[in-house]
Amino acid sequence: MPRAQASHILVETETQASSLKQEIEGGKPFADLAKQHSKCPSGQEGGSLGEFAKGAMVPEFDQVVFGDLPIGEVSEPVKTQFGYHLLIVEKRIG
Repeated sequence: MPRAQASHILVETETQASSLKQEIEGGKPFADLAKQHSKCPSGQEGGSLGEFAKGAMVPEFDQVVFGDLPIGEVSEPVKTQFGYHLLIVEKRIG
């Protein structure tokens, strides 16, 4: 089964997610912004979700993490039932 290691930032609005993406693209560290803004407890770990198998996360999340998002690149905002996520894949296994 495919596995990945990824991090995310979870916020309430698409506007907030887009603004954070611009800050990251401007050079702000993803982990620092996760600690400051993420609503997920993983934010305290810089947004790290560790390693997980395909199917362990909600489908919208899996589509991006196991899709064609290049390793190390920040996704566009991804809407799930929890809010809006920015995702970054550190590695894929299998």
